[in-house]
Amino acid sequence: MEKIASFKINHLILNPGIYVSRKDKVGDQVVTTFDIRITKPNFEPVMNTAEVHTIEHLGATFLRNDEKFRDKVVYFGPMGCRTGFYLILAGDYESKDIVELMISMFEFVRHYQDPVPGANPRECGNYQDMNLAMANYYAEKFLTEVLYNITEDRLVYPEG
Repeated sequence: MEKIASFKINHLILNPGIYVSRKDKVGDQVVTTFDIRITKPNFEPVMNTAEVHTIEHLGATFLRNDEKFRDKVVYFGPMGCRTGFYLILAGDYESKDIVELMISMFEFVRHYQDPVPGANPRECGNYQDMNLAMANYYAEKFLTEVLYNITEDRLVYPEG
């Protein structure tokens, strides 16, 4: 069986950043999958499910309300390894095209203090597994350590 693209990336040299994971054709439309890598794989502790779940709820809500991208969002959700998120957009994009969107989204998460959207038993299958304080923390960390001064090496997967 052929190895999938995400397993061909050397996670020992992968840093937090925004990467194009893949581009697919769906009919005549290009769909771009982004790797939004929050922690350094295999070096930093992974995020706990509660903060990942909280960022998922806040991020998806923010993205689906963004005036420019709302109709292009196919999916926003966590990676199984809990080191980041996948964002799938309808359209042919490069990492640099969504830097401002990610800054806005993570600023929203960093400052969010209200009840988490969808965090109730009617709207979520695990509504009690939320940690807003840690979601705020990871958003601040990603903004200050990566997004505000993002460099080319954090926008293109490393070779090797």
